[in-house]
Amino acid sequence: MATLLLRNALVLATMNGQEIPRGGLFARDGVIEQVGPTGDLPATADEVVDLTGHVVLPGLVNTHHHLYQTLTRAVPGAQDSSLFEWLQTLYPVWARLTPEHVETATALGLAELALTGCTTAFDHQYLWPNGSKIDDQIAGASEVGIRFHVSRGSMSLGESDGGLPPDSLVEDEEAILEDCARAVEQYHDPEPGAMTRVVIAPCSPFSVTPDLMRRSASLAREMGVRLHTHLAETRDEEAFCLERFGTRPVGYAIDVGWEGPDVWYAHAVHVDDGEIAAMARAGTGVAHCPSSNMRLSSGIAPVEGYLRAGVPLGLGVDGSASNDSSGMLAEARQAMLLARLAAADDATSQPMSARRALEVATAGGAAVLGRDDVGRLAPGMAADVIAIDMDRVEFAGALHDPLAAIVFCGVSRVTHSWVGGRRVVEDGHLVTVDEERLVERHNRLAAALFD
Repeated sequence: MATLLLRNALVLATMNGQEIPRGGLFARDGVIEQVGPTGDLPATADEVVDLTGHVVLPGLVNTHHHLYQTLTRAVPGAQDSSLFEWLQTLYPVWARLTPEHVETATALGLAELALTGCTTAFDHQYLWPNGSKIDDQIAGASEVGIRFHVSRGSMSLGESDGGLPPDSLVEDEEAILEDCARAVEQYHDPEPGAMTRVVIAPCSPFSVTPDLMRRSASLAREMGVRLHTHLAETRDEEAFCLERFGTRPVGYAIDVGWEGPDVWYAHAVHVDDGEIAAMARAGTGVAHCPSSNMRLSSGIAPVEGYLRAGVPLGLGVDGSASNDSSGMLAEARQAMLLARLAAADDATSQPMSARRALEVATAGGAAVLGRDDVGRLAPGMAADVIAIDMDRVEFAGALHDPLAAIVFCGVSRVTHSWVGGRRVVEDGHLVTVDEERLVERHNRLAAALFD
């Protein structure tokens, strides 16, 4: 079995509360066996990497994304819109997606995530035009080599029935559920160290029916997979739920069976203290997407309230057309800064620390996705590791606290990463895909959407 030895890190942060100077780890067959000071580790391995001057962390975990949206970044007509207007501008463009678009965008977005420190990513694709399928995403992900939690998302409530999406982009609910079951049976791996897991993920209250929400929850629990949806993202959504269902978004989700430790919501911006308490009691998680919420003027999620109450909390970069980036390191920094802004008028609040932001981005995200094998560096955990060289211009003058500098100083790329002990990034570049060819193919397909 292959062994990996990482040595001499400036500091190794386990996300178990340990920060080890001159630290390292030893892994066998993709699983960590030892973590500690370099002098306490074996002297040899199949791959030995000296990380002098580097900060070493667990790989970051992305809990919400729309990878197909890498094809429609910074579209002029959608640059200054709120969520509903933004969606209505882009739906007609997304209706032209083909299987090749989906596969290529998935690879491109995961490549960008990998370069920015992500080793486990969840994606929420909820429209499948022109014969595209979840299979196309899985094919694209296989190129990159990071762990992929892929969703069979859906929309079934079109404009003619009072929903937001055009009728041309919604699906028959029986067909949706049949394909959800097929995707789980064909691709979901529940075992520790899994590279692919499947999630059932109807899109949002304004694009699916309550019946589909209930039946999706029943199917997911029958098949032993997790549930995900957008919820409480904007005031427009809140008004929609009050008018159509007579309750706020969280109340609606509870009414249709969407609460519990197998459920997490994207955004959850507009919630009150009682709703936070209910989520904490049930173990319902949240994917916090600060950049997207700022970009679309959606609001500021009550992150400190979630953390105080014990709501499972992870980070999501969200769609690359509502963030225009797929950068996990940048998202951790944004989360810290936005939480500090939110605390400005609350005398009882403490500023979010850099370490707390990193914890949310690693162990927090792993918990939201239901993973107990990633997000921390400890014996028995997967060897999903990132290393960042501090000898670079962004960190000049910041060596007083190298770990905090990773968040404060705005670094965008990692230097090295491993997933299950296998190299994914080396010296700031992917080793699994040809970046230049991938970008060329992606840009050609993106341009075709607007021809």
